[in-house]
Amino acid sequence: MAEFKHLVVAKFKEGVVVEDIIKGMKDLVSDIDAVRSFEWGQDLESHEMLRQGFTHSFLMAFNNKEEYTAFLAHPKHVEFSATFSVAIDKVILLDFPIVLAKPIKPSETTAAEPSA
Repeated sequence: MAEFKHLVVAKFKEGVVVEDIIKGMKDLVSDIDAVRSFEWGQDLESHEMLRQGFTHSFLMAFNNKEEYTAFLAHPKHVEFSATFSVAIDKVILLDFPIVLAKPIKPSETTAAEPSA
């Protein structure tokens, strides 16, 4: 089975303390072993017209779709989803198997050992 990703792009409601939501997400993914990795970011560069109000993205990786499905049913995810749902104004969710088009290159610092 292919690696599976869960992408959330969100626009939060006015007055929401986004840092609290992010902390909740970090706690959630730390508690659930099925989540292989978690990344998030806040848009700083896009033009508002292109952003359409969305400001934050969250990306979780799973070994396969079955682990993602188990994550969805996990009681901590169900609980956090209720909190997240009331904090968002708009959301886009994409859940997809990975199709690798270009592998990650090893960093230059690990590619060659310094000579003595």
